[in-house]
Amino acid sequence: MNPHLLPQPVLRAIPRDQHSISRRDISPNALRVLYRLREAGFGAYLVGGAVRDLLLGMHPKDFDVATDATPEQVKSLFRNCRLIGRRFRLAHVVYGREIIEVATFRANVDDGSGDREVEDGRLVRDNVYGTIEDDAVRRDFTCNALYYAIEDFSVRDYTGGFEDVQAKVMRLIGDPETRYREDPVRMLRAIRLAAKLDFEIEPGTAAPIPVLAPLLGEAAPARLFEEMLKMFLSGHAVASFERLEAHGLLGALLPESAAALRSNRTGALRRMVLQGLANTDARVAADEPVSPAFLFALLLWPAYCRALAGLQAQGMHAEEAQRRAADRVTLHQVQTIALPKRFSLPMQEIWLLQSRFGSRQRKRVFRLLANPRFRAAYDFLVLRQAASDSHAADVEFWKQAQLSSGDELSANLEATGAAGEGDDAPARKRRRRRRRGPAPAAGE
Repeated sequence: MNPHLLPQPVLRAIPRDQHSISRRDISPNALRVLYRLREAGFGAYLVGGAVRDLLLGMHPKDFDVATDATPEQVKSLFRNCRLIGRRFRLAHVVYGREIIEVATFRANVDDGSGDREVEDGRLVRDNVYGTIEDDAVRRDFTCNALYYAIEDFSVRDYTGGFEDVQAKVMRLIGDPETRYREDPVRMLRAIRLAAKLDFEIEPGTAAPIPVLAPLLGEAAPARLFEEMLKMFLSGHAVASFERLEAHGLLGALLPESAAALRSNRTGALRRMVLQGLANTDARVAADEPVSPAFLFALLLWPAYCRALAGLQAQGMHAEEAQRRAADRVTLHQVQTIALPKRFSLPMQEIWLLQSRFGSRQRKRVFRLLANPRFRAAYDFLVLRQAASDSHAADVEFWKQAQLSSGDELSANLEATGAAGEGDDAPARKRRRRRRRGPAPAAGE
């Protein structure tokens, strides 16, 4: 980044009696790292999200340290240290399952050593070291540019981040357009952190986002997949989705789903997506697992419904249209977000099983109940009621089917005349109708 576009750092030290951070809330391992660096004569500070979260009364997941010691000097102090990264050299001090990440202050200028490289405005290598002032102004948001000093327990603020945390404002450091061009994923970080912290994005920081949204198409698809998981599986999925919509980023990440949501006049598809994301947030809050396959089945369902309706409008039989729609949506989406097959294949199974919930033939009922994807597909069917009440009978039948023994279920199917294998003429007619449809209702 051009250092002339960065603000001049102005130190404000907030003494211990004017902030809420206590060593009792800091990881003992992070304290060990801070004290050992300090005893060796280096500057050592808790930095970034940990400081921000502690000021907000939250419990940080990670505790990062910034220092003027080089990675090699850090390694010489800790036998449990390993150096990682080429683009951005870091030291990891390992304590069992906990890793304390130690970063050396970075400079804002290229010293000609080749350790700093910029391509098309993007920073691709950054190992030129500098001062704490340099390090502060090159961070992304003011709320992440705060340093907790172990020697006097003060908070060091060089960019106005302390006030922004108090005001719950996300503000980029420097010129927003330049910073987004330097790393387009910063736009997603702004959304994700605002959703997590319930912050407002400062107008100057928000303004360039809709215009620069297409730059996300140039980001690595694997990196966007990781960002999606962070955004939607951290307990703030609804807020993240709504902010993506509000700031014009949904279409850059999920182009076909965004188009389907825009064309869905009833808003039923959006209601379903929001209900599913609310369920996801509830599961995360309850410390229950959430499958990325189910998440993407939800997020891409609008695209699948639209593709399926288009294929069936061309006269294609239902089963073939369903397979082709699933393949088409997946193929198009992975060009933007690298969705691994271990998630995309179960996602497609969840979709393709939806058409089987209308069957009451004994063999098909028991086969579906034995399918390893049945539970996920059933949960998805339940979720579809947010878009259409037409699924209520199917939901109730399969709910009872799961609660019944095999004999009870067989008896129930016989009582309703559905136990046969479908060899009579009416059954053949029903099978023909199933092959031709139905597609998900237009309202879905």
